[in-house]
Amino acid sequence: MTTFDSITRPQRTEEAEGWSAPVQPAATPTGFEFDVAIVGLGYVGLPTALAYHGSNSRVLALDVSERRIDVIRSQQADLLEVDQARLSIALDHPGFTLSTNPDDLSRAAAVIVCVPTPVDEHLIPDLSILKGATAMVVDHAVAGQVLMLTSTSYVGCTDDLLVKPLIERGFTIGSDVFVAFSAERIDPGNASFDHDEVPRVVGGATAECEEEATKLLLRYVTNVHRVRSLAAAEMTKLLENTFRAVNIALANEFADICRSLDLNPADVVDAAATKPYGFMPFLAGPGVGGHCIPCDPHYLLWQLRKQRVAAPMITQAMVEIAARPHRVVDRVQEVLSGAGSGIVGTRVLVMGISYKPDVADLRESPALEILDELIERGATVAFVDDHFDGVTLPSGTHLDAVTDPVRFDAEIVVLHTRHSTTDLTWIEPHQLVLDTTYRGVDVPQRVIL
Repeated sequence: MTTFDSITRPQRTEEAEGWSAPVQPAATPTGFEFDVAIVGLGYVGLPTALAYHGSNSRVLALDVSERRIDVIRSQQADLLEVDQARLSIALDHPGFTLSTNPDDLSRAAAVIVCVPTPVDEHLIPDLSILKGATAMVVDHAVAGQVLMLTSTSYVGCTDDLLVKPLIERGFTIGSDVFVAFSAERIDPGNASFDHDEVPRVVGGATAECEEEATKLLLRYVTNVHRVRSLAAAEMTKLLENTFRAVNIALANEFADICRSLDLNPADVVDAAATKPYGFMPFLAGPGVGGHCIPCDPHYLLWQLRKQRVAAPMITQAMVEIAARPHRVVDRVQEVLSGAGSGIVGTRVLVMGISYKPDVADLRESPALEILDELIERGATVAFVDDHFDGVTLPSGTHLDAVTDPVRFDAEIVVLHTRHSTTDLTWIEPHQLVLDTTYRGVDVPQRVIL
């Protein structure tokens, strides 16, 4: 068997107007009713389940939350348009089954774990969800299954949470059951990269595990890159997101430098990005959201502390990223002071609170911390976001969305997330605008973060 190789499968064709229903489910291994079970139906798990179903696999889509299942059944889940079409087809197809019953896992030839791996308020990895999901998978494992972990975690997590418990249950890894790790590579809200076309990296507990996991992935992806071990696959994901974290921290620092020299950092980045080699553009902003960049590097740093290994560059990058929302509030106060006003009692409107444009996703959004700190400093605060009617902040404060920003009459507007539907034409010349996106060139009275 060859390692460190990339394997592709033939491209399939779809109707130009969208996904069509599977013609015939692929053959299911003897004794199993489903080809694959997906555990966790969030921003990763649900699109993964739909991709498998769209590739003629019989899918068991499992989540322990009845509420989440109801959201999916009512087609209210936040999905790309192509996945919304897939969901509409899947819900009416016998090859797609929604479930909250862990006992159903034993009916699937493969089980893929797609659950969140957040950090707590002290930036310590919170493994409770992952441990619960993997324990459930181990408890219901049966001979012949392929068990795959996709949730980002520390190096060695698959061995600790799947391999060792399965051995304790009496399974022989690589013959009775097959264990692998292949980190998800889904970018919520980004339609530029089809989930099926993004290469997947996979490592197995044994050569046989790697082989079976590759077959499982090739049921819906077009390219699989195999590495020598579970640990190498786990570390690959940590490198990917740590790379992004370090470069975003650099972009933020560079933006501050540009402002001190009276330069627009977006103009400089755009110019540098014309170089066709040796440069990759990263944009500054109000902070970093989602469950990848703000969280994943902390899993590596947490593990390295036990090993007494220093990672000063990564550590400082994460410190800077965590401090960025605080810097936004400082800048609001600076701008108001320059205009002869204080922050206490000032009406501040935050435009867009999701962590990235065009998604209804508040995970680790810097806007939540920004809103909380503005309130703490005495400002009168509101927000506008078409994706949310209201929000509960980390402090417990609840804010309802403003439906008419003109009536709020903000003295300063903080442009945090600019959705494609964001309307800024109502902003009056007397209203200050702090642009944390560095891209609001069409806004009067604009100052950059």
